[in-house]
Amino acid sequence: MKKIYILLSLLFILSACKGETTQQEVHSDTSHIHHNPLSGDLQELTSINELPSFLQEKHENITTVYKIAFEHADVLQWIPCYCGCGESAGHRSSLNCFVAEIRDEQVLWDDHGTRCLVCMEIAVESAKLSNDGKSIKEIRKYIDEKYQEGFSKPTPTEMPA
Repeated sequence: MKKIYILLSLLFILSACKGETTQQEVHSDTSHIHHNPLSGDLQELTSINELPSFLQEKHENITTVYKIAFEHADVLQWIPCYCGCGESAGHRSSLNCFVAEIRDEQVLWDDHGTRCLVCMEIAVESAKLSNDGKSIKEIRKYIDEKYQEGFSKPTPTEMPA
């Protein structure tokens, strides 16, 4: 939980940071990487216990945001992104900025979130609110109100039941 508060602070200065990471979970086999022709984003298929290799060259805080997004997939699938990726990349929710699809024992990761501060902010804020006990509807309302002006059109995310 403390990590989320630290990340919120760091995300404001992070947008283009690059660094080396030596985390063992980062997948080094690039045979499962492909480009999404719609957006130009990289997508990589890994086992459910591995992070994508495209995170190897990124700052460790970006890797942490990817872990947070995966751990809160059940929340982020109901939260829209306001960076314009709904139109430019065909994303349906904030989750798609990090994870295109979760299969039985595999994850299809998307590298869009590595380059987008809005995506990272929404994911971290949503996770923090979830950890604070807020419902998905309360989180959705907060994100919609905060990002409704001055940001791109939201992804076409369904409303939670």
